Amino acid sequence: MKVVAGSFVMSTTALLSWTTTVVRGFRSVTASSRGALSSTCRAMSTTAEPSAASSTSTTTNAFLQQDDLPKFAKLDPSELTPAVETLLKQLQQDFAQLEKELQDKVSSNDGDIDFDDVVPTVERMQFPLGYTWGVAGHLNGVQNGPILREQYEANQPKIVQAMSAFSQSQALYQALQTVQQKLEADHDASTDFQVMQKRRAVENSLRGMTLGGVGLQGADKERFNEIKMRLAALSTSFSNNVLDETKAFALTIDDPAIVQGVPDSAKAMWANAHLMHLQAEKGADDIPKTMDPNVGPWRITGDMPSYIAVMSHLPDRNVRQKVYMHKIQTASEVNPEKNNVPAIYEILQLKQEMATMLGFENYAALSLASKMAPSVEAVTELTDLIAAKAIPAAKAELEEITAFAKEKGGEEYAKLDKLEPWDITYWSERLKESKFDLTEEETRPYFALPAVLDGMFSLVERIFNIQVTAADGETEVWNDDVRFFKVTDAASGKHIASFYLDPYSRPADKRGGAWMDVCIGKSSAVNRDVAVAYLTCNGSPPVGDTPSLMTFREVETLFHEFGHGLQHMLTEATVGDVAGINGVEWDAVELPSQFMENWCYDKPTVYGFAKHYKTGEPMPEKMFQKLCDQKTYGAGMMSCRQLYFGQLDMELHSKYDPKSAEKEGGETIWDVQKRVASKYIPHSMPLPEDRFLCSFQHIFAGGYAAGYYSYKWAEVMSADAFAAFEEAGLDDEEKVKQVGKTFRETVLSLGGGVPPMEVFKRFRGREPSPDALLRHTGLA
Repeated sequence: MKVVAGSFVMSTTALLSWTTTVVRGFRSVTASSRGALSSTCRAMSTTAEPSAASSTSTTTNAFLQQDDLPKFAKLDPSELTPAVETLLKQLQQDFAQLEKELQDKVSSNDGDIDFDDVVPTVERMQFPLGYTWGVAGHLNGVQNGPILREQYEANQPKIVQAMSAFSQSQALYQALQTVQQKLEADHDASTDFQVMQKRRAVENSLRGMTLGGVGLQGADKERFNEIKMRLAALSTSFSNNVLDETKAFALTIDDPAIVQGVPDSAKAMWANAHLMHLQAEKGADDIPKTMDPNVGPWRITGDMPSYIAVMSHLPDRNVRQKVYMHKIQTASEVNPEKNNVPAIYEILQLKQEMATMLGFENYAALSLASKMAPSVEAVTELTDLIAAKAIPAAKAELEEITAFAKEKGGEEYAKLDKLEPWDITYWSERLKESKFDLTEEETRPYFALPAVLDGMFSLVERIFNIQVTAADGETEVWNDDVRFFKVTDAASGKHIASFYLDPYSRPADKRGGAWMDVCIGKSSAVNRDVAVAYLTCNGSPPVGDTPSLMTFREVETLFHEFGHGLQHMLTEATVGDVAGINGVEWDAVELPSQFMENWCYDKPTVYGFAKHYKTGEPMPEKMFQKLCDQKTYGAGMMSCRQLYFGQLDMELHSKYDPKSAEKEGGETIWDVQKRVASKYIPHSMPLPEDRFLCSFQHIFAGGYAAGYYSYKWAEVMSADAFAAFEEAGLDDEEKVKQVGKTFRETVLSLGGGVPPMEVFKRFRGREPSPDALLRHTGLA
């Protein structure tokens, strides 16, 4: 779910609402370690009319070829700057002319300004630059290299400056106000979706311009724009430091005794990482073609699949401690060259200054001005409601884990008063295996990626009446592992969407986490009716002839990102600014993604893909039941951790004064972290050395500042939405299809064209309730 990187193109609403989320664009949706949102690329169909930029499509600069899908194989990072300069110049000329025309109409007081004169016109104008910058932003996240990084960072200030001209245009603002008055007067069509889309697009744009500083003048306006530029640079630097630190970490193990008892898949991953390191260092001709995972050496890297395998399965406490300490101190003062601490203070100060300039008490209030949640107090109220159930459960869970470790861990653990942070996950996994008689290694052979994809596609065909077919080779991709698919409406046979899937971890050039990003958005303004998405994961790669065998959590993550993709791809909105995920309030955008995760526990769905990759035998029923029984295992600790992240984010952006750290004895960000942790994770307090905030990209390098709570806010809605299927009867195929049809026609189709609360009520018939979430997590 997001924000951290991503490709993005700029819709009118997105660009006009640019306040601080200017990192990569605007909307990319990431998953739970999961990152955040970045930006959108406007809709392009291979059969549609050429865009305004297609006059440049004959150039040899592939960044300027926009009459089709991106030409990834031909993109040269060194050509990004010439492309941006060309498109910026044209955009500035076109917008200057539009401003003059709008100003003349506003000055004449004849009221002759319609929706089509403004929103679609601006969208067509922004499309060429947005498309190119979106592709560049995407590559910066999945194929990061020194040339592209340099080019991207050099051009980002130009993009921010150009977009400020839109968000702060008085002529555009006044024209939109005139359009809004006309649309509001059209009472007869108030329930017509086309009119509602237009109203939402204009409403969002006006609010975005207000938050973008349109009301500022003179020195205030100049300072506001300086802040936006600086925040963009700080966010990019923050993300790059995390990526560089993650790439730089490695720990090589030569002693087989250290990895004794580790699952074969983890040993194979680490052995393969060592092999790839040797290939990069010495060349493929000087090393063996394969590495025996039982012999080693084994190379532990800083990416999440490697880290999780260490924490979950490596018996050696010393190695776990080293890996854990690196993770919690990533991009901190431990390495002064990549230290994000100064950036955190500066980001917080600048956001507070920006909020004050716009008339808000703090940045959290500014952030919530464009979200579902009405106030910081409302967010805290929901957080505390869940915490009241989760904290006692978490304490009991940790006590049980500790007792188990002291009993089973031998003398080393028997004498411990408490488990260290690097012990908890390891012993939690051992306890889970003991309680449920099931290991992750036993389930992985039943979750081969190709089969999981087939099963996931069968599910959406069943409940949403769409068909997904492989189209590999029909378009260029940025890595050989990337796949391409087409989505067809089963009823009409019409090709309605496509998506790329980049499934595997590549720590050398790809940022961590998982996210959905927009390649092409649906929009009548630029004649694009086939939406295209990027789905990016960091799963375990294949090893030799063995396909990618997924952990169950990786399966859930894939379903999560596909849920984001479905909302983008199945939209019926035709106004680009509110099509798909565009215009959807941040704290509602995780609804479809978290909704899809529930199907990973639905028996017909799971048995659609859970087959042994060698024999084809279905997963034993006892194994599936154990998987379901595990669903609520550790739910208390997991819930508390997410609540802690959300409230830490909110506290930093509402009550905390970052300048206080400059005073002797003043409160630091680490004091805030400790204070919030004592309330929400008192059973598992962070170490004094913990510098988690230095790699908290959601809030410092993306769009979740004062918005991380969105995961829980939307999880309430997603659990309640899935409860509608449960109430219909998951074993009643016809009723499931009927509810699925309604879900598609509301949540997936309406996009940002209708307020999310209204969308939910159209689907569920009432406002959301937290009851289903508490029941699903075993905390009721």
